[in-house]
Amino acid sequence: MTALDGSPVVLDRRDGPYGEVVLRRHGALLQIIANGCFLMDTSDGRSERLLVDAAYGALDGRPRPDVLIGGLGVGFSLAHAAADARWGRITVVEREPAVVDWHRDGPLAQVSAAALADPRTEIVEADLIRYVTETSDTFDALCLDIDNGPDWTVTDDNQGLYSPAGLAACARILRPGGVLAVWSANPSPEFEGTLRNVGFRSVRTEEVPVARGVPDAVHLGVRPG
Repeated sequence: MTALDGSPVVLDRRDGPYGEVVLRRHGALLQIIANGCFLMDTSDGRSERLLVDAAYGALDGRPRPDVLIGGLGVGFSLAHAAADARWGRITVVEREPAVVDWHRDGPLAQVSAAALADPRTEIVEADLIRYVTETSDTFDALCLDIDNGPDWTVTDDNQGLYSPAGLAACARILRPGGVLAVWSANPSPEFEGTLRNVGFRSVRTEEVPVARGVPDAVHLGVRPG
């Protein structure tokens, strides 16, 4: 669905707890916009799938690892994890009720319906920073995709996640040898340095070439233990 002038069509617009969120359709694509900032669409998903696969590949072969996915988005990361029987429990933390609704009862169910029906899947409606700070649960892998990257956050509050204190909170809920994987719209050497400084080891970045501009990136670090 596209307007006669070729512009996207708004399917839903809501004032959420962190500002305005919009779901649009542009031709065959579904797009999520937050506070006027383009977040993601259903055009590709390669880097979201790499986020999950790279986290699994950096683990030590432990059976049925539990994964926390930070940010539901258009559902590519969740759908990819749920399609892989090697994962154990799959927990998704999403702070926008509208995004959860679009997956459960709206257009984005086309991406995530099977994953949401998987008994391993749990959706937690919460702010990710608060969740990693307060939860008593632990995981083998954290796959975080809540922004356009450490250097380009959707809201100012999100910057705390990429700070030494935020990364220490992530490490706190990782089991020994667990993996932190962070999606970014561009590689960030500064963020790599922060990961090393807070104690993550085997820090590296995997890149996904895009049609134009700098590649997408997944930053990886392993909690010692």
